[in-house]
Amino acid sequence: MEPKYKFRLYFLTALILVGFGTLLSRLHEFQINRKNEFQALVPGNRTVTIREPGIRGEITDRNGIPLARNLRNYVATLNLDEIVNAYHLQYDGIPTIQRLTNEAGLPRKTKDKDIVKIVNESTIVPLQQLSLAKNYNASALRTHYLTHRGLVPFTYRSDLTYEEFARIAERNLEFPGLTLSISPQRQYPYGTLASHVLGYLKQWEKGDITSADKRAYNHFIGDEKGIAGVEATMDSYLRGPEGIKTVLKDEKGRTVGMLDYTKPGIGAKVQLTIDARIQYLLENTLRRAGRAAGIVLDVRTGEVIAMASVPDYDPNAFIPSISSEKFKSYTTKPQLSPFTNRTITSFTPGSTMKVPTAIAGAMNGMATRSFSCEGFVPYGNHNIGCWLWNKSRGRHGSLTLPRALQQSCNPYFNKLANAIGWKAMVDGFSLVGLGKKTGIELPNEDPGILPGSRAWRAAVPGAVMTPALTAMLSIGQGDTMASPLQLAAMLAPIANGGKYYQPRIVKKVVAENGMVRISDFPKLEVDLLTSGIKESDLALIRLGMWKAVNEAGGTAGKVRMAKYEIAAKTGTAQTVDNGQKSNNSWVMSFAPFDQPRYAVVIMAQSAGSGGGVCGPLVNMVYSGIFAQEEGMRLPLKPQTEYAGHLERIEAIEPVKDVLAAIQATEAPASNSKPSKAPGDDLGETGNEIGDILPTTTPTTSTPVISPKPTITQETDREGQVIPRATPIQE
Repeated sequence: MEPKYKFRLYFLTALILVGFGTLLSRLHEFQINRKNEFQALVPGNRTVTIREPGIRGEITDRNGIPLARNLRNYVATLNLDEIVNAYHLQYDGIPTIQRLTNEAGLPRKTKDKDIVKIVNESTIVPLQQLSLAKNYNASALRTHYLTHRGLVPFTYRSDLTYEEFARIAERNLEFPGLTLSISPQRQYPYGTLASHVLGYLKQWEKGDITSADKRAYNHFIGDEKGIAGVEATMDSYLRGPEGIKTVLKDEKGRTVGMLDYTKPGIGAKVQLTIDARIQYLLENTLRRAGRAAGIVLDVRTGEVIAMASVPDYDPNAFIPSISSEKFKSYTTKPQLSPFTNRTITSFTPGSTMKVPTAIAGAMNGMATRSFSCEGFVPYGNHNIGCWLWNKSRGRHGSLTLPRALQQSCNPYFNKLANAIGWKAMVDGFSLVGLGKKTGIELPNEDPGILPGSRAWRAAVPGAVMTPALTAMLSIGQGDTMASPLQLAAMLAPIANGGKYYQPRIVKKVVAENGMVRISDFPKLEVDLLTSGIKESDLALIRLGMWKAVNEAGGTAGKVRMAKYEIAAKTGTAQTVDNGQKSNNSWVMSFAPFDQPRYAVVIMAQSAGSGGGVCGPLVNMVYSGIFAQEEGMRLPLKPQTEYAGHLERIEAIEPVKDVLAAIQATEAPASNSKPSKAPGDDLGETGNEIGDILPTTTPTTSTPVISPKPTITQETDREGQVIPRATPIQE
């Protein structure tokens, strides 16, 4: 065969093969990938799949007390197709409405059934006669009908009482298309208790539907999702397995029957580390301040026994959605910021940073070194003074580490910090978790600010750790920021002999079938005894904190108890609050001193001295905890919202009968200055801070803006089926 004919034959063969391949490719696309799409266009029966949400798992405290559960909720839903069919049988014509559609990019007028008018006439009017009707959003009903028709019921009422449910059930045959059902609805039985730990839910949105879901289901009903607290971080565990319903429809779109149904499953149970009764104790203690946060930590395991922040909010207000008016009430005053979990938000820590400064000094062999207090330390044109100098031009003279902690002497720690250098300070602070997130199972945790760290140098280009800034770091001023949780976690290895455990709020997670999804065991991060710190060094730090509470001249005398020995360190940090000079007041502590089990940290904003404001509060918490250990049952009941306030708290009166005091759900803040208890040092009622140097970053934390929740759809004009009351003119 001539070459030119061979070439033509090869070319023709190749063309046939390419064409055949293209044909196979198109057949695969039409018969496999787009099978359902084309089947839907062919007259005849077809199947429709509907996704239903799973049932959310429970959240309990460490003792099994339910903090988030599902209640039997009485619901009235409307099958809009059935209502239309019943209306058609009763009346000659179907009311219609004109609407604009978009076909091939061009607007077009079309007629559709006026579903709102049909529902109002056939269902709402009879319900009105029984006083069971309720205003609704008619626009939402129209959208639902266009999207789902009768495959997904429209929720008309989800707030039926049992009596209303029973009255409708007695006459259910009079309401074609109206279905009564019992469905699970989230409930937080103790109201605002642990609201910042638990978080709240938001309804699903169209944007939650993935491309895979769109291919798998004709109609999709999504799950509620957690957007704050443990509801958010444990969302994937709490969500139950989805339900799947397969329905057969005829060529006219009418439902023939149900082919298959897989019921929704129940999500895993999340057990928290918190003790609900100690949580109640801590929250009601903090309500004596306007804005405050508190932590109770088990120093042996890193478990958070209680975590509270005020002001607070009610997570029940978001079920199933929150009214715009209610949400506005939460966000009217940004400074109060009830959605901010202050326990994991950073604040200027003040003299509490003298403890990690002592740790850094111990790592560098300086725990037994003495330094002299001459009243102040000059840094250029600025002085950092001791509270004793600021108060009466006094000075402490030569101080050991324990006495410096007891007296909260600024010059001692300024000199110690510069003796070891800023790099050693940063290493010591980082070792005990400062300047970084602890990793607790909560969203929006603030890492704080550690001057000199890599993150700080990146955030403040060109900044240099001068001796002055190093001195400021040693006393928790300047750029330094830390959260109450970080301080509690930092304090734990001081109390327990050197072991830093990662703080945790989730004890364990168990699936409905019994499978353990998250196990209950502590996570050891650091052992200080393998990092250059000796047990004798830790003993010196513990001794200084013990002296601060139990010996004359200590700054934490108001923490002292008669029966139990407590160790503590106070802090009074200069800040700017709402444009005004203010203080953050602190007390961090651990107890019992000989065999520590608890670390308690309390911080109050816009307050006086740490010892005068937070000292009595810490005392109240320990009094309640030890009373429970001795057999006294702490109270527990639903909490109502505490709105807090912006007023300055100078001091808080000590409470004699603690158990009686915590029964109050809204204990008033005390602005009266308490009487001076024996052993209290004048420094704690004065200012621990000297001449403060300018900072390069703000000294107040930014309120956390949580994701916007589902706002309740307001009643519109067409859905206003119950006339509003007309005021009577006198």
